[in-house]
Amino acid sequence: MKDAGYETIGAGDGRQGIKEVKKRSPDLVLLDIRLPGMDGMKVLEEMRQIDKDLTIIMLTAYGEVKNSVRAMKLGAFDYLIKPFDNEEILLTIKKALQTRYLSKEVDRLRKKLGEKVAIEEVIGGSPAIKQVLKQVEIVAPTNMTVIVEGESGTGKEIIANMIHQKSQRSDKLFVAIDCGAIPETLVQSELFGYEKGAFTGADDRKEGAFEQANGGTLFLDEIANLSDAVQMNFLRVIEERDLRHLGGRRNIKIDVRIIVASNTDLSDGVAQGKFRRDLFHRLNEFSISLPPLRNRGEDIPVLAKYFLDEANQEFGKKIRGISSEAMKLLLDYHWPGNVRELRNIIRRALLLSEYSEINIAHLKELADAIKSQRKTRKRLGKGASFEEIIQDTQRDLISEALDEAGGNKVKTAEILQINRKALYRKMKSLGISS
Repeated sequence: MKDAGYETIGAGDGRQGIKEVKKRSPDLVLLDIRLPGMDGMKVLEEMRQIDKDLTIIMLTAYGEVKNSVRAMKLGAFDYLIKPFDNEEILLTIKKALQTRYLSKEVDRLRKKLGEKVAIEEVIGGSPAIKQVLKQVEIVAPTNMTVIVEGESGTGKEIIANMIHQKSQRSDKLFVAIDCGAIPETLVQSELFGYEKGAFTGADDRKEGAFEQANGGTLFLDEIANLSDAVQMNFLRVIEERDLRHLGGRRNIKIDVRIIVASNTDLSDGVAQGKFRRDLFHRLNEFSISLPPLRNRGEDIPVLAKYFLDEANQEFGKKIRGISSEAMKLLLDYHWPGNVRELRNIIRRALLLSEYSEINIAHLKELADAIKSQRKTRKRLGKGASFEEIIQDTQRDLISEALDEAGGNKVKTAEILQINRKALYRKMKSLGISS
């Protein structure tokens, strides 16, 4: 888990684990059912009393599945049967943390805005965003399949969740899957589920994402990362409205609304033979294109203020605002990471600030990035081709991120907010070896 970029704390028994939860307030707990002194079920109950929203994944041996089912009823997020492999546990952790994050975002918005007020009031009021929100209002009450396209960090999952919340399925689950984060070997089982004995390590029956979202909405981010074989199975499932587990013998009926997202134009993928034409036309009942943040500068002050208030609440600080000089930097920047990058910048600046406001001293990395932008503009006057400038800029960004991550490519991908496969391909094409 440390190699994957997570900060970890160990506890040798249940009582020590409970102390750590009280002391550290972790985002997630991996909890074994069999522990010395106090068994895992009792520890689960006590941890949930400390923090009713704590995300807990149970670890259990084969033969203790009944206990695991009981643990789920007591509030555990999921359970893993030993022995498990690293990819499986990392995937489960990522899914759990994404669910926790989304839940916290919804809670924060409800506290800030009240139950009746929609999230759209804090994502901006530019004409481009108003057009997106109008499209959401039109499509949400229907059961139409939706493609949401936009650069990484523009808020595709927020828009998908908004469609779900405004639909007639809002009382059912919204299940989000990042197709770029699932290893190729686990994609089929993660989406469609499997039966006990379907493959080595399948020691129990498991529902896939389609079944988990039954009656609700399934959101598949970075859909273009699915292999042709998975795309074909996906097409069959959404056309027939039933599926079969890996290793299964019976069809399972499903009723799921599908929303997919991509940071590339799927029609281009079809033209290049990278995405199935029949699947694209089946999905493309309605499409929404999210504008990048650099094209809606008037939204930056609104979003920055919202993220400032959010971070004040999370970190227990009282930073009142952003200086005019600092705001000018925010408005001058081109935001390749979009809204997600803006949020991260504001959070870091708030942590650095010891005054009543964020000023330019707290945005040094942003000022450096703007200088780099200006250097790129100068290159244009020296005869460098567009492709050469792009490659130089990408090479610099990846090298800086690798340095910051200590050479860890998984962490580098997180810093750059791209999936690992895309990072490896880009490093290879740019001749970056470390």
